[in-house]
Amino acid sequence: MDDRVYVGNAGADGPAEGGWLLGHFMPPGDPRHSTDVEVKWGVHQPGEARSRWATGERRTALLVLVRGGRFRVELPDRTVLLAEPGDYVVWGRGVDHSWYAERESVLLTVRWPSLPGYRVEPPIRH
Repeated sequence: MDDRVYVGNAGADGPAEGGWLLGHFMPPGDPRHSTDVEVKWGVHQPGEARSRWATGERRTALLVLVRGGRFRVELPDRTVLLAEPGDYVVWGRGVDHSWYAERESVLLTVRWPSLPGYRVEPPIRH
C-alpha cells in the first residue's frame, strides 16, 4: 500500500472532521495533510446555520452547490443564493461571511491557504 495515496468517500470520511477532507488539520504524513488548501464536503440540513460570522478572514474561499436547493451565503453587503447545482460563489481575504441552509444542500468548499485557528463550533439549527 502506497502511503502517499488515500482513497475514501467524502460522505463517510467527512463527518469525522466536520466535513473537511483535506487541510492543515489532517495528521502530518497523511496524504490529506496540506497547508496550501482545504477541501470540505458539507451536507447541510434545512435550518442549519453557521454558528457565528467568520471575521478577519485571511483566506480565499470557493463554495459550489453540488446537490440540493437553497443555500444562502451572507456577505457584509449582500446575500448570495446558491439554488441550482453548479452555482458557486468566491470571496477573497478580508470578506466576513456566514451561511444558512434553506433546504438540504451538499456543497464542496475549497479554501486557501490552510491556516490553523479557524475552526468554529458546529452549525446550529434554527
